[in-house]
Amino acid sequence: MNQTLYQIIIYAVPMIFAITMHEAAHGWMARRYGDMTPSMMGRVTLNPIPHVDPVGTIVVPVLLLLGSAFTGMGGVLLGWAKPVPINTRNLRPFRQAMLMVALAGPLSNLLQALAWLVLLKVFILTGFLTQSLLDLTMAGVLVNFSLLAFNLLPLPPLDGGRIVTMLLPYNAAVRFAEIERYGMIVLVVLLLSGLMTFFMRPFLTAAKVLLSWALF
Repeated sequence: MNQTLYQIIIYAVPMIFAITMHEAAHGWMARRYGDMTPSMMGRVTLNPIPHVDPVGTIVVPVLLLLGSAFTGMGGVLLGWAKPVPINTRNLRPFRQAMLMVALAGPLSNLLQALAWLVLLKVFILTGFLTQSLLDLTMAGVLVNFSLLAFNLLPLPPLDGGRIVTMLLPYNAAVRFAEIERYGMIVLVVLLLSGLMTFFMRPFLTAAKVLLSWALF
């Protein structure tokens, strides 16, 4: 099998799981705090199809993987799904609910990363490990730590920006939330300049430390 195609398949599996569970977690938490909109829209589900964004779930990750393959350098693997529709007027208590809804997505990625890590350790201890399973479980850990870091970037409209907004006093939160109109521009600048890598580096270092523990 072509090595590039192999890499795309290996990373596609955990990426689809990671993005799907991330968005489902937002919807599940919103439902717990009183908003049934995600459920009515069919978004509290582990079926990836309702969550798929053609650009963010398919095109961007594939292009990043291809770029990494052709340059021979490890790149940043990022992606996103269609945002879960949430009617914030239904959330009670509002600030706590908004904070927990924002946290739910990144937390789901952390839990998934740990699950892939445990799965890798089980494969090793049982002697069931193959090269494909090694590559798949390592990709699962790295993908989820990458998405965890990306989404915790303190920039609206990312989850990290929502978290910061809910933690700030009201007046400061209103001013901070205004950054959202420039959020995508800032993200593009961070990606193209390589500054995104500096923010993500501690998370990826943690992932590699955990993988080293699992492998030895």
